[in-house]
Amino acid sequence: MRAARLSVVTAVATAAALTAVTGCTQKSTADDAGTIEVTAADSKCDTSVKSVPAGQVTLKIENKGSKATEVEIVFPDDRIVSEKENIGPGTKYTLTAEVKAGSYEIACRPGMKGHGVRQKLTVTGGSVAKRDPRLDKAVADYRAYVQEQADATLPAVETFVKAVKDGDLAAAKKAYAPSRIGWERTEPVAESFGDIDPKVDVRADGLEDGQKWTGWHRLEKALWQDKKIGAEEKTLADQLVTDLKDWQERVGKADITPTSMANGAKELLDEVATGKVTGEEERYSHTDLVDFKANVEGAQKSYELLKPVVRGNDKALTAELDKQFAALNTLLDKYRADQDSYDFTSYDKVGKADRKELSDAVNALAEPLSTLAAAVVK
Repeated sequence: MRAARLSVVTAVATAAALTAVTGCTQKSTADDAGTIEVTAADSKCDTSVKSVPAGQVTLKIENKGSKATEVEIVFPDDRIVSEKENIGPGTKYTLTAEVKAGSYEIACRPGMKGHGVRQKLTVTGGSVAKRDPRLDKAVADYRAYVQEQADATLPAVETFVKAVKDGDLAAAKKAYAPSRIGWERTEPVAESFGDIDPKVDVRADGLEDGQKWTGWHRLEKALWQDKKIGAEEKTLADQLVTDLKDWQERVGKADITPTSMANGAKELLDEVATGKVTGEEERYSHTDLVDFKANVEGAQKSYELLKPVVRGNDKALTAELDKQFAALNTLLDKYRADQDSYDFTSYDKVGKADRKELSDAVNALAEPLSTLAAAVVK
């Protein structure tokens, strides 16, 4: 589950396409004309310039507030086109993007809630250089993978929803985790689907003010904590199918780029480290390891499709990523019945030391993964 968003619209193709690259660096790769100093605080978001030329732009972000913040580049319709979450108080981060001419906003969201404080950004003239055709193939293949996952998710969700509507608590519990696998595999590009993520995968503590709680986790609470299925849950089950059919239709129009694949994989691993290794994601069902494995598979798919280009640009990085993905997958395999099943150990049975081992393995992968996007566009 990514952080909940305000009203974002369906991701559609637009003339103002943006390709984003994120990474922590000591030195900007953009020239001075494309550098924007962003000072974030609890109630402000100051930017050093309001206009930059098209091409590469670098946001040098410093959080001077008392809360963790999120900094985003967004289209005027509120779709997120590049972001960095969880920038802690007193810390800095560099966010680099390639942009075409158009209108954008830079948003700082202290506490990672609400609309945030925003500054307009105008990108003038010019164009972004043509990319390696192998990256176009990677995007096409990844879109096909996401579509395949969406298509496979609907029957699994319909099985889950039928059990809910039948009032069969045991069957609904059994069908819950399998119904989420396809969605979790596609989370590296969850932001590309507009407002679907906060509709289907938000937790109670991720709700915005006034947002109704819908989706999987609302039903998870009913099944495991409340231990009952009422009329409201049956209505929410139908809504889950409706929202996921909408997601299924959006895949072909979503704005997916090589760098959104790379950056999304890194952001997802960060989320695994902060919200899934801790047990927060599936706090009622304790099916966290199913989500965890599916997330790793989705991140690895992004990487494998980008690997032919990355290998040529940074062979050492691909060797390290191969090593760390293999190590994490081997560790996860310790917790499932067999190599082909998603029958994982209930996460409440995983002790503190084992959780730390999982966390260390995720962090060991996340570190080199943070440089993947930069290697894509070298």
